[in-house]
Amino acid sequence: MSAVPLRNSKAAASAVRAVTVLGATGSIGDSTMDLLRASPDRYQVEALTANTNVVGLAKLAKEFDARFVAVADPNLLEDLEDALAGTGTECGAGESAIIDAASRPADWVMAAVSGAAGLKPALAAVDRGATVALANKECLVCAGDFFMERAAKAGACILPADSEHNALFQALGSGNREELVRVIITASGGPFRTWASADIEQATLAQALKHPNWSMGQKITIDSASMMNKGLEVIEASYLFALAPDEIDVLVHPQSIIHGMVEFSDRSVVAQLGAPDMRTPIAHCLGWPDRIVGPAAKLDLAKIGQLTFEAPDFGRFPGLRLAYDALRTGNGATTVYNAANEVAVAAFIAGKIRFGAIARLVEATMDAWIRSGNLAPLTSADDAIDVDHSARNRAATLLPQIAAKAS
Repeated sequence: MSAVPLRNSKAAASAVRAVTVLGATGSIGDSTMDLLRASPDRYQVEALTANTNVVGLAKLAKEFDARFVAVADPNLLEDLEDALAGTGTECGAGESAIIDAASRPADWVMAAVSGAAGLKPALAAVDRGATVALANKECLVCAGDFFMERAAKAGACILPADSEHNALFQALGSGNREELVRVIITASGGPFRTWASADIEQATLAQALKHPNWSMGQKITIDSASMMNKGLEVIEASYLFALAPDEIDVLVHPQSIIHGMVEFSDRSVVAQLGAPDMRTPIAHCLGWPDRIVGPAAKLDLAKIGQLTFEAPDFGRFPGLRLAYDALRTGNGATTVYNAANEVAVAAFIAGKIRFGAIARLVEATMDAWIRSGNLAPLTSADDAIDVDHSARNRAATLLPQIAAKAS
């Protein structure tokens, strides 16, 4: 049974919805707080968390009268307490405090803590049956099977906050599961969509960060340039909607207006469209099962003029192919894919490898992992975190070899 709500499912909404935002000072958090700011009478902030941004977190806590705030770095507790002295807001620090924030009685939780660190807090919200707007890829990429099983068992409602998965969620409401043929995730193609392979190989950090449509954080922008991000989204879609790899296609759509499509057995294709603004899918999650007024720009198709599409090039963007390989392999392979990519992106940012070596390091790490015979089902958050750490160590060991081959 899926924890993603079925079409026409309606949840009883209270007059004021208590919300918690995990990762309140990041890019997704910024968009979420912007939406909460626009509807002060509709939402009450229960808890907010941040990684190390004490100043930003304290500012939000005061603005929204948050009942509890937590910072991931335990060394920053005193700074946080000083910043909120006299406010009555409870403070915490460290991993346990982030988990405590997720465990507090909020009706709706935005899970936007990046990386594997977001898994346990998201599970804490899931286990108490909350409605969880999921913006953390690692929850599904690293632990998709048992994460969704836990959600279904607890009666939690998982709402996809990523633009592509939210689009699929909306489009899937037009039919039943047995009528589905495939889902189509769109990709902008990133800044290197038309570049030759040799030029992509030598791309600089500044070039990789020039996304044509979206304003995002550094890591996700680089992932978009390599199409690793789209690979991660394929993996997420598989776990989120219980889809086989062959039921998920990717289509390059440079305008980023259509975010996802679903094809049904009668050959009808239902698409969700919108301006490229993360506040739109977040607003859908925040208001669900109703819709709220969103601040994104009105979609003007006449002004846009045309929508174009291309097949993805697995040769120039091998990261996408590797995602399908990992998904078909299963047993922790998707966790390895994600961990190796994070190591590779960090190395690229640090100038240790060329852009083209990102995918080569991921592939080498996956191959080494499979050959070692470490593949096994993941049954807990600790299992997933152990594989994540081991894969990072393996990728770091392989890094000098991959860097040398590219020089």
